[in-house]
Amino acid sequence: MKQLALDIGLSTRPSLESFFCGPNEDVVHHLRLWTSGGTRAPVPTYLWGESGCGKTHLLQAVHMALGEQGLAAGWLDAHTPRAPDFQDDWVAVLMDDVHLYNAEQQHTAFNWFVNALTPTRGSPRWVLAAGQLPPASLSLRDDLRTRLGWGHVFGLKVLDEAERCAVLRQAADARGLLLGDEVMHYVLNRFSRDLGSLMQLLDHLDHYALQTRRALTIPLVRAMLENE
Repeated sequence: MKQLALDIGLSTRPSLESFFCGPNEDVVHHLRLWTSGGTRAPVPTYLWGESGCGKTHLLQAVHMALGEQGLAAGWLDAHTPRAPDFQDDWVAVLMDDVHLYNAEQQHTAFNWFVNALTPTRGSPRWVLAAGQLPPASLSLRDDLRTRLGWGHVFGLKVLDEAERCAVLRQAADARGLLLGDEVMHYVLNRFSRDLGSLMQLLDHLDHYALQTRRALTIPLVRAMLENE
């Protein structure tokens, strides 16, 4: 039985344009305004919501948008083993999954926050952070938790089933992949409905369909899982 190759190079890069807004249009508008240069106000922004609502996608999309403009930004998440010191050329600091930060990461996050808002050189920078809980409910050191709630706070809403279908359809179309209704409902009814997991599954299906030169059908989904 041929093993499924997992080195997938076909996944789309996170962007604000590829994010399905649904009930979260105000959040995306806020991020687009900032990354487009319409405003560079350094008021902190915090996004919160349960796993799968798109927080990481949005932070990565902002990071990519800044990079495309030749702008540098600091990045910290719970998997960052050793973060750098605050850099003077950063225009922003992006901190993901803050609810998972250990003591060292919390120290780094607080240091970045202070340096971003009161830098020794240059003007204040933007802080964009995300976590699963609203600021007041985070189990973090007090000085970091209170700062995360200083500015704009957005609670991201989870998409309903119709909106999840729209996201899958949009992502499949972007890959040139024909995703029929039967396959879509089969996937939604049998796999995690977390959007991150669904996007990863779609990447696997896209790669496997190309590898086997078969159309995306329910038997293909089953065959991929058997091979994997």
